[in-house]
Amino acid sequence: MDSRQLYQEMILEHNKKPRNWGLLEQSTHRSEGVNPLCGDHIFLSLRMADDRVEAVGFSGESCAICKASASMMTSLIKGRQRHEAEQMVQEFRDMTTGKLDPAAPHHLGRLTVFAGVRDLPTRVKCAVLPWHTLHAALAGADVTSTE
Repeated sequence: MDSRQLYQEMILEHNKKPRNWGLLEQSTHRSEGVNPLCGDHIFLSLRMADDRVEAVGFSGESCAICKASASMMTSLIKGRQRHEAEQMVQEFRDMTTGKLDPAAPHHLGRLTVFAGVRDLPTRVKCAVLPWHTLHAALAGADVTSTE
């Protein structure tokens, strides 16, 4: 299976059945992410315990790429330490902008299916919005934007 086909299948699967959908009733960190160019608007909630992501959830209205990115991101960061989650934020941003070679060592796992988004400049912000929102939530910022 080529990388484009895998990308399309992963996007469709996570868009149709997003993991960790819904905000947490009891959260320690929350943020809202907005992409004014395409209208993606998501909310992320985290429950941190001992500097570890104990639970995470998201909701909102967004395109399939954004929703799939958020779904896969929330699955990957659950149980991770804050510094690990922040490292993944940077790696994902770098991968989607062409600064990180997905063949090089990284912590993104199956999220490398998003590597090809770097060739679709109008979609990079869609894929990165959940990661911006995670970074904002961990930093205590209520709102973030791709602009």
